[in-house]
Amino acid sequence: MAETSKQLPGETQVVVIGGGIMGCSVAYHLAKFGIPDVVLVERKQLTAGTTWHSAAQVRQLRSSANLTRMIKNSVALYSSLEDETGQATGWHQTGSLSIATNPDRLTHVKRQAALSTLFDVDAEVVDAAEARRLWPLMNADDVIGAVHARTDGRVNPSDTCAALIKSAKAAGVQVFEDTEVTGFERTAGRISAVVTERGRIQCQTVALTTGLWSREVARLAGVNAPLYACEHFYLLTKPIDGITPHLPTLSDHDGYLYIRDEVEGLLVGCFEPNAKPLPLENLPKDFAFDLLNEDWDHFEPMMMNAMHRLPCLETAEVRMLLNGPESFTTDGQFMLGESADLAGFFLGCGMNSMGVGSGGGAGRALAEWIVEGRATMDLWELNPMRFAPWQNVKAALHERIPEELGLHYVISYPGRQHATVRDLRVTPLHDRLKVRGARFGQRGGWERAEYFVPEGESVSEELTFACPPWFDIAAAEHNAAREAVVLADQSSFAKFLLAGPDAAAVLGHLCANNTDVAPGRVVYTAMLNEQGGIESDLTLIRQSDDRYLIVTGTGQATKDADWIRRNMPAGARAELIDVTSSLAVIGVAGPKSRELLSRVSPDDVSKDGFRPYSHREIEVGYAKVSAARLSYTGELGWELYVPAEFAAHVYDTLIEAGQDLGVRDLGVHAMTSLRVEKGFRAWGHDITAAETPLEAGLEFAVRLDGNRDFIGREALLKQRQDGPAKRLVFLTLDDADAVPIGGEPILFGDVPVGQVTSATFGHTIGRPVCIGYIDRPPAEIEAMADALAVDIACVAHAASISFEPPYDPRSERARN
Repeated sequence: MAETSKQLPGETQVVVIGGGIMGCSVAYHLAKFGIPDVVLVERKQLTAGTTWHSAAQVRQLRSSANLTRMIKNSVALYSSLEDETGQATGWHQTGSLSIATNPDRLTHVKRQAALSTLFDVDAEVVDAAEARRLWPLMNADDVIGAVHARTDGRVNPSDTCAALIKSAKAAGVQVFEDTEVTGFERTAGRISAVVTERGRIQCQTVALTTGLWSREVARLAGVNAPLYACEHFYLLTKPIDGITPHLPTLSDHDGYLYIRDEVEGLLVGCFEPNAKPLPLENLPKDFAFDLLNEDWDHFEPMMMNAMHRLPCLETAEVRMLLNGPESFTTDGQFMLGESADLAGFFLGCGMNSMGVGSGGGAGRALAEWIVEGRATMDLWELNPMRFAPWQNVKAALHERIPEELGLHYVISYPGRQHATVRDLRVTPLHDRLKVRGARFGQRGGWERAEYFVPEGESVSEELTFACPPWFDIAAAEHNAAREAVVLADQSSFAKFLLAGPDAAAVLGHLCANNTDVAPGRVVYTAMLNEQGGIESDLTLIRQSDDRYLIVTGTGQATKDADWIRRNMPAGARAELIDVTSSLAVIGVAGPKSRELLSRVSPDDVSKDGFRPYSHREIEVGYAKVSAARLSYTGELGWELYVPAEFAAHVYDTLIEAGQDLGVRDLGVHAMTSLRVEKGFRAWGHDITAAETPLEAGLEFAVRLDGNRDFIGREALLKQRQDGPAKRLVFLTLDDADAVPIGGEPILFGDVPVGQVTSATFGHTIGRPVCIGYIDRPPAEIEAMADALAVDIACVAHAASISFEPPYDPRSERARN
């Protein structure tokens, strides 16, 4: 029994809020890691809300190594808890079966299967006959293949929570049910107390794991947790002849279905298009072990799909149509980590109906983060800081989240975009670009031009794993950058001013390169963690002795600002100001870019008059702009930082002056092919907090000489002495028709030795190009060079490798 009548302690180290699978797992792991001074409070009873009615599937294969590792940790925990505690968890290793009924779905599941050996998951591609053998009651007439993952399984969520809490309490964790949180206190920007209806608990850390209520509870602390609830349905039948226990969980994602046996009957769940959003004000205040009303009209299309797949359902007796709330985020990944809004306030919520499957490993990862003060593996795709505060607007969540639920089981084509909450965050050039044929995609909420359809032409927007419909258009934009001149709207870059007498000293502490350069110089550098991992890469423009412009990635504004502020030396006289929306950025690049700029500006932009990685104010048309000589294309070029109100004029001036030079707009797809050919790394893809500059081949952006003490220096010195255990490489595929999209395993013979991080077709070199890491020291990689391949959907494509990019490795063109 939980301690519902016992007096709340006045003080503890960690308060875990929420008694579902996430809260129980966090409390359990904190105790395991030697932090018994933990209090868990639950507004009703343990497992209330969502956990108790979870279908509790545990499927391990995910798109990244760390997500897969996290769920493998769930499997290890759930399969061992009964031996540890004596409390059954209902764990059964049933396996899972993902079927395909069309070629693109088969490619989708084969891409997942290709990762299984890399991630050490027991899975294989099987044919329709084997799929039918594994699920005898299934109609397999339209099945063309499947993937069988043998070590997946399921648990009983209530029993699992009971086992976790039994162990946690034995280690000293205190649990208080019927204890609603009513507020929080903060001191000097950090959480300092949790206020409940039963009293106040002073604490150092909070872990918020309150499921669908997390957004509202977080708001009490001034913390953003952008998630929203939807109705979620599954059908339960009475016993059916032929159903045997512990069948593999059947995933018929073309029908939006998941199916498993349940007490000699069936459980049939769905992630349907046109999902139903659920405003929390529609729920009773005491909602706990309650359900929502059945809605057979809404479920009927899914029921038809289910009867096609399992004809036995046509005569089955229904036990109930369960309708329970689930919470989702806008990108389908949950939130795990510390909030940027309040130090010591951690989020473990928005589980996207994967709470039980992920909860064991996710609770461990969050507990490790709390104990270590940092993430113990790269979890950027789950980090709450990937969201900006404006993404927590309720009306936008109400519209976007049902769409996200409906995308849960769709084919993971490259380039998929949301349809809802669009044209919200637009650059100052948006309308100009739209008139010129731009087709937009969304990144970090920004609308960015992906490619430009020439006037009088049309292009299909059909998604595919094959050569995309916009391929020729992107090739023309790419070639214009290599041969003539292009304009790129890069206004979505996050931009900050760091100003004050200690600005140079602050950046000297934070950055691996020498940043104390003369005003007018530009520096490419990285901010590292204590392990030497790359927390972000930056372009720094020193505007004056006490003022820098910091430029970073579109989706990194919240994270990078938080990192700078947290790691700024105490008492430093410097202020960080977000100026992203006040400055447009127009990239001007290509061998004719100097000629174009000289036509619109009276200032000296000659080779000797405007050197690479320098910066100054120039006139363009009737406007003054800040020009920095660098380009993300690998060609001669400039980035023009333009006050937003002058952006349209500067763009129009450049377009008009460049007509006879062949000036062309450049979209994101062509920019990607240009930067991958040239070997420019993208943070979040090719470099992350898990890679060091030495592993990423970015030694040129590090200055280890002298006595300057920057974060991560000691780790880099040690790695330089020992040598990196893995290394970034560039791969070109022999087959010009292969279509890598990123994430594929790199093979040495039949053995996976690494993974692709970025991929494109290199229009200049005429072959597919990939960036990736091989998990071997450089000397061993060189010995592998003749037998490497990239695995695309279980087909090995021979590749040649180099530690240098395939295009202009000496950067001679950009220095012209």
